[in-house]
Amino acid sequence: MMWKIRQGLLSALKLLCIVLFSVLVLVVVWQVFTRQVLGAPSPWATVTAQYMFVWLSLFAATLVFGERGHIAVDVLAQRAPRVSRRVLMVLVQACTLAFAALAMVSGGLRGVSISWDQVIPGFPFTVGHMYLALPVTGLMIAFLALEDLLLAVRGDELEPLEETDDEAAESAGAAAAATVVQDPQAQTLPGSDTSTDTEKER
Repeated sequence: MMWKIRQGLLSALKLLCIVLFSVLVLVVVWQVFTRQVLGAPSPWATVTAQYMFVWLSLFAATLVFGERGHIAVDVLAQRAPRVSRRVLMVLVQACTLAFAALAMVSGGLRGVSISWDQVIPGFPFTVGHMYLALPVTGLMIAFLALEDLLLAVRGDELEPLEETDDEAAESAGAAAAATVVQDPQAQTLPGSDTSTDTEKER
């Protein structure tokens, strides 16, 4: 059940990041056009671009965390015994869950409550509305960390959900090599004739 929710959440985050990035590009282009061409900078474009960049960064970070593609120094973890590696995985996910719950969700809600009525000049929303991105993404990261924590406690390896280009090429190369080893005759070019001229004459 949690896996299906995770997949749906990641798909929604991908679509949301694409939409936010596209709108952000259009807003920045409009801002540059009004400033450089019209000579009258749009007052709402600057504020919109700033807050959209914050939302895009938080949602993109959540997406990368959900795909387990975040940067990690795992030299010691990979060399440690299986039991020690399992303990490290549990501690990392527990710390991530605690940070998401305490710093992002709890701290974010406090920031939202403090700034809920702070008006942004020339903008229809308040500062509190913009700060909602912090607790929202905190909840999603907490959910993802909780699922990974349960998997780590169970002893599963937390592998990235999507292969990089290098990993995909390496996997494809390994599969091709395995095919050649299993079937050496596959190296013969189609239509080639291995018989000698002498054999043909006979």
